[in-house]
Parts: sequence; structure tokens; C-alpha cells
Amino acid sequence: MKFAYRFSNLLGTVYRRGNLNFTCDGNSVISPVGNRVTVFDLKNNKSNTLPLTTRYNVKCVGLSPDGRLAIIVDEGGNALLVSLVGRSVLHRFHFKGSVHSVSFSPDGRKFVITKGNIAQMYHAPGRKREFNAFVLDKTYFGPYDETTHIDWTDDSRCFAVGSKDMSTWVFGAERWDNLIYYALGGHKDAIVACFFESNSLDLYTLSQDGALCVWQCDTPPEGLRLKAPRGWKADLLQRKEQEEEEGEEEEERETTIRGKAAPASEEQQGKVKYSRLAKYFFNKEGDFNNLTAAAYHKKIHLLVTGFASGIFHLHELPEFNLIHSLSISDQRVESVAINSSGDWIALGCSGLGQLLVWEWQSESYVLKQQGHFNSMVSLAYSPDGQYIVTGGDDGKVKVWNTLSGFCFITFTEHSSGVTGVTFTATGYVIVTSSMDGTVRAFDLHRYRNFRTFTSPRPTQFSCVAVDSSGEIVCAGAQDSFEIFIWSMQTGRLLEVLSGHEGPISGLCFNPMRSILASASWDKTVRLWDMVDSWRTTETLALTSDALAVTYRPDGAELAVATLNSQITFWDPENAVQTGSIEGRHDLKAGRKELDKITAKHSSKGKAFTTLCYSADGQSVLAGGMSKFVCIYHVKEQILRKKFEISCNLSLDAMEEFLNRRKMTEFGNLALIDQDAGEENGVAIPLPGVRKGRCWAATTTEGLLIYSLDTQMLFDPFELDTSVTPGRIRAALRQKDFTRAILMAVRLNEKLLLQETLESVPWDEIDVISSSLPELYVEKVLEFLASSFEVSRHLEFYLIWTQKLLMAHGQKLKSRAGKLLPAVQFLQKSIQRHLDDVSKLCDWNRYNIQYALAVSKQRGVKRPSEPLGSEEEADASDDEDSLHLLSGGHRDGDDGDRLLV
Repeated sequence: MKFAYRFSNLLGTVYRRGNLNFTCDGNSVISPVGNRVTVFDLKNNKSNTLPLTTRYNVKCVGLSPDGRLAIIVDEGGNALLVSLVGRSVLHRFHFKGSVHSVSFSPDGRKFVITKGNIAQMYHAPGRKREFNAFVLDKTYFGPYDETTHIDWTDDSRCFAVGSKDMSTWVFGAERWDNLIYYALGGHKDAIVACFFESNSLDLYTLSQDGALCVWQCDTPPEGLRLKAPRGWKADLLQRKEQEEEEGEEEEERETTIRGKAAPASEEQQGKVKYSRLAKYFFNKEGDFNNLTAAAYHKKIHLLVTGFASGIFHLHELPEFNLIHSLSISDQRVESVAINSSGDWIALGCSGLGQLLVWEWQSESYVLKQQGHFNSMVSLAYSPDGQYIVTGGDDGKVKVWNTLSGFCFITFTEHSSGVTGVTFTATGYVIVTSSMDGTVRAFDLHRYRNFRTFTSPRPTQFSCVAVDSSGEIVCAGAQDSFEIFIWSMQTGRLLEVLSGHEGPISGLCFNPMRSILASASWDKTVRLWDMVDSWRTTETLALTSDALAVTYRPDGAELAVATLNSQITFWDPENAVQTGSIEGRHDLKAGRKELDKITAKHSSKGKAFTTLCYSADGQSVLAGGMSKFVCIYHVKEQILRKKFEISCNLSLDAMEEFLNRRKMTEFGNLALIDQDAGEENGVAIPLPGVRKGRCWAATTTEGLLIYSLDTQMLFDPFELDTSVTPGRIRAALRQKDFTRAILMAVRLNEKLLLQETLESVPWDEIDVISSSLPELYVEKVLEFLASSFEVSRHLEFYLIWTQKLLMAHGQKLKSRAGKLLPAVQFLQKSIQRHLDDVSKLCDWNRYNIQYALAVSKQRGVKRPSEPLGSEEEADASDDEDSLHLLSGGHRDGDDGDRLLV
């Protein structure tokens, strides 16, 4: 029950591939990230990953017009119908093929998917419960190659489908009598996008070679006529023919519609006709740049196009007037979206994992996020749990806010891959090691690299550690087998520790003493005394190469992960082994497509490469080159919980057995298609941190955060038959608040505990806090920490927190190790409110000062200027107001009076 962790959020990766979408209110962006979907709330500056996964990478996402439902389709054609309100999966479906795009009709009654060279229209699921949420209505044939894009008319009568065969088709949602389905040509390359004009059948088509065709329709949407219903004899005859063809087989009732690429001229008489008005080109003469994505806002006639070179254009249609031409990177723009108001443009680059939201009128960024270009290899939590720092193979160090989910600073000083990251005890300094031969310290106050530590001769550093005082920095070398020690204050090299006969794989300081533990591939762990002349106090002999080492939070135990899949526990004081865990069967490795032996006999990845203790020291988290993270009970040496980090079959080594469909007479298809094995398994270099309520893991798919799920637990505390909700409320009526709180804590019902605490008058909180037993104070503090997240009674709960800590602070210090998760959770919640309220206060203070400055300016008559007409005075005041808002002052004015 204590380990009911659930997936909380995905950081480190903001976009992979697929189409971006804005929600109907235009305030949030929905971005596909691997086999997950993340929602970025641009107004509240938060990101949240939906608690669902697809079997393969997400390929396309379609949103309903009311923003309540989403259809998420992966590369294998598996679809999820998701409620964005309840954040849950309502229905699962398989389209029996790879789907390229999906789009709801504006009225929300239908949706169309394109797969292969066909388009299929389904009845959209309604608000009622249905046995089958996806009912096929019509199948449209016409294109000869893969279909690429869908767009609907505003009245949901027709939709257009683009194709790689350079043609665009206009189909009807109903059987229109005067609309025949034929191909619109005019392009010399595959169609990337097609868009209808607002309240019209006029059409714009864009091809990959950068050409835009403008098509005019001679019929308005109201001019479409439904086909007259056939007589009952014809219906009866057709029904008999269908029954003879189908026999006893039950199939889906659908209508098959086939278009003609070039219908005869007799068939086109009296029908809807298209004529090409103009053709424009995005590329200049001699400049070839593939168009890769496009979006069109019908109300303001804004066309946004993205290209393979990272450039995007803004044009006004139908005149094709260029508004902006900018470059966001040198990588391909994969997806473009425009919000409902037409102010914000979202751009996704899959090569860099980059997501941008740009406000084109003010030419400013609303959101600019980018994950690591290559794999993340290390992470560390800040002491207060508010920030996570990650290091990647791309040499970048990124700091993420755990509350908002955004990266707020990126350090690029390293010229090679980052191998280790850690925070100092204050939480304001980050220390990193890299393969470029440097160890760097970064200041989170000024966001700069203020120390660079180097060795006398070039070496590659594999790990880094900082002592509890933050004064000593250590790094292990991969090639010289030495440990280098520097002073944080001076940056000088203090000592070089020699003795290991293999690469240093891990370093860890004892939290309570100045003892450094170093693990090496030479099958030893050495303990170095930082106070007593850096000498080796103990050498722990292991049975295999050491891969990771960590101390328990109280410093009384040491855990070591070795190459033979074991975790051994040691008493560092006496150098005695106290226990071991065999993890070979728990850390199962999958079989890669190019492996010659089975997963069962493969030794690759079957070892833990990282360890971390829980805050109370009772459990240890372990992970390696596998999709599993294991939590073990240290004392009992048993597996408590095993988390499957990913089920994404788009990654290699995810399945235990090979797919025999890929085995052909020419050999394994993975040998033919080199792109199939691009991802090299799910590497989990560092799962877990010293937090009792959440832990994190760096994986191939990004930074995954798991938090304690308290909503699904009923965990009473010392409960007996005398504790009931009725008796608790009776005690409240009698104003026996202490007894009511004790019973509510024992029952551990959150709503009942909230009702009890909020019934206490604020002037009695001091007395009641002092009368609570020490054992119950911890429970109340945990409740207060969780209540800060959602409650509006901020001052009331702050009073409770203050009184409890003032009354029981000294006694709680003796149990600091056990109370650490609750106290850190409490600190994190209060700090979040402090940040929000301080921003609000600063903004209000600025507005008041601005208003005072404007009122003073209006109340002062300038002696050098004659008083003109009232209109001139108002105009002058308006200019002064705008000038003050920009933060400057006019010539001749007294700058000291401007309180901006």
C-alpha cells in the first residue's frame, strides 16, 4: 500500500513526431511525445502528460470541436479514444493499417481517417454509452498513392484529401447529386496540405516542391443538392443482391464510393466545377527547399508553412502577401498549428525535439522548449524537490521545474557528453562532470558557470560527487583510474587519489561524515577519509565489477551494484557485508532485432547500473539497461514493486521474442531497413532520487516522474470500531476539536480530516496544536502539505503549519530521517505559493506605482509649454502614459519622479 506510485509527468522531451494541436480555447498545445501525449498550458505555464500510452509512437492526434475528446493513433494503426476532461481512455480500436491523419468534422458528428490510398469516414462517438464507439460510414477511393492530409468545409458537407500522387480530391460527407469526385492536378510533387476557404468550396493546395494552387469553385456550399431517394423496388432489389453476396457472413455496413481521376465531359455537365485561378511558388529561382508542413487560419486568411531547412513563412491569402519569413533551426519543421484566435503559431521540429509557440504579431516567443538532442544519461533532484537537473550526451545541462514541467535554463559550456550531475546541499549550485575533461559548477542565482575544474593532464571524467558542506568536489576518471579532489572556493586541485586498477564507475559521500566511497571496475569499493590525509580507510572486495555505489541517508549502510546483477549491502564502519539481493530475474532484458541469441540467455543489460535509497532508508531503487525499475526492501531483501517504464514497441529490445513476420527468405528485415533499429533499447541510467513521495528515471523516451498516488488508497491508522464519521462530527458539535482531529487522523479520510481541521477556530489552533500527540503531528503535516496544492485557505493552513512546527519542532528533529519526505513535500508546496504570490504582489506594486506616476504627471503643469486645447492635453497625457509604460522619461522631465 505504501508503494502505490503512479506515472505523474514526462519531462525532458517536448516533441517527437506527429501533428500538433491547439485546444479549442487556444490556450494549450497538445504535443505527441513518443507513445505519450503532453498538454502544455500556455496561460498557466504548466505541462502535464496524459496518464496513457499507445503501443507504438503516436503518429497523429485528432481533436473534437468541443475539445472534450481526442483520437490518438499510433504507427501501428492502434487508436485510443481519450476524454481530455477525465484524462482517461474511453475506447480502443484498430484501423487495420497505418493511419496518416485524422480529422473531426466541424459539427462533431463525423471524423475521417486516411490510410493507404483511401479515406474512411466514421460516425463520431457521442456523449451516450455505445457498444462500438467507432462505426464505419463510408470508404472513399480515388487516389493512387498514399493519402496525406484532410480538411473539412465549415458546414461539414465536404472534405478534401491530398495524396502523394500529386492530386487532391473533394469528397462529400453525403451523396450530393451535383458533386462528382475527380482529381485536382496542377502539382509536380506530393500534396502536403489542402485547405478550404471560409464558408466556401474554394480550395488551396500545397505540394512538397513549394507550389501553391488556388482553386475556385463555381458552386457555393448551399448549392449542393442531395441525391433523390430511390424507390422501394430499387431498394428491395439492391438488398437481395447484397444478401446473395454476403451469404451468412456479417460485415460492417458501409458505403463504398469511388472517384474518377478524369471523368468524361458528359458527366461533368451541370456538376460542381473547379478552375485554377493562380499558382504561386515559395522557393526562389535556383533555391530548392522542400515544404514539410502547413496550417491555415480561415478567419484571418493566414497561411503558415514550414520547410525542411527550418524556415517558416507567413502569408496572407488569397493575394499571397508575405508577412514574415523566419528560421527557428536548421532542422526540418515537422508540424505547424495555429490557435483559434490566430495569434499563436506552434512549430515542432522532430530532429531537435523542439517545440515553439510564436506570437507573430508581437514577434515574440510564448513557449520555447527543447529536450536533449541525444540521450539523457544522468539526473539529480534539488534538496527541496522543486528542480531536476539532467545531463545528456549532447553536452547540455538542463534544469527543469518539477511543478511546471518546463526547462528554465540550459548550460552549454561542456563540449562533450555529460556523465554526472549533482546539487550541493544549498540547492543553488549544480556540479557536472563530462567526457571533455572538465568538471563545472553552475550558479542558479546568476545562471552562469562560475568554476571550471580541470586535471593536470587530459582525462575523461565518468562521475562526480560533492560533500555535504559543498566545499569539496570529487570526480572519477575513466582512463587514468584516479580520483581528483578540488576546492569549491578556490578551484584549486587539492589531491589526486590513486589505488584503483580500473575505471571509476561511481562516487558517493557519506551524508554524515567526510568519507568518500568510490566504486570501480577492479571489483573493489574503497572508502577514503577526507579529513585524515585522504587515506584509504577500508577496501571492500566484491565478486564482480562495481557499477554503482550509494550511501543510506543516515550514512550507516552502503549499497553496491555489480556486473553479476547483484546488489550487496555493507556496514561501512566495520567493512562487513550485511546482505545481498539477486536481481537477474527481476531485471529482464528484451531481445534486440539483430541479436543472435534469445533474451533468456543474453547477458546484455542484465545488471543494475544505478542505485538510490528511499528517504527513510528502508527501500532501494535500482535500474539498468532494461524497461524495468525495481524497488527492494533492504532488510527483508525482497522485491516490493517492479515498474515497467515503457511499453513502446517502436523501441528496440522491448519484446522477449522476435517477431517472426520480420523473418523472410532474405533474412531479418531489420538488416534491410536500417531505420528499424535506430533506438537502442530503453536505457535507464539513473532512476530515483532521495524523495519519499516521488522518484524519477531518465529513459530513452525522456525524464519520467512517478509520484505517490494517495487518491486511490484507504490507509487507516490505528483504527478500531469506536472511530466512525458520525462520532467525529458529534465531537465537532461538542467543540471537542482535539478528540475529533485524533479520530479523523485514525480514519484517514481526506475530506473528513479537512472538514475537522477547518472547523477549528483560528484563535484556538495554538492550543490544539500543542495538545496533539507527536505521532499524530506527522499525519497532520502530511495532510497540510497535500492541502496546499488545492485549497484556497492559504493563511489558515499556514497558521496550522506554523503552530505545529513551533510546538513540536524540537521533538520532530529526533525523527528527521523518517519525517524528511513529509517536510520536503510541505516545503515544496509552500514555496510554490510563495513564488505565485510574490509574482502577483510585484505586478500589483508595479501597477500602483505606474498609476501614481501617471497621476503625478497629469497633475503637474509644465511651465515651458502653453496649455492648449483639451484634445491636445489628452493626447499629451496619452503619450506620457505610453512613454512611462516603456520605462523611460521625456527630455526636460525630472527622471526621479518616474516611479516605474
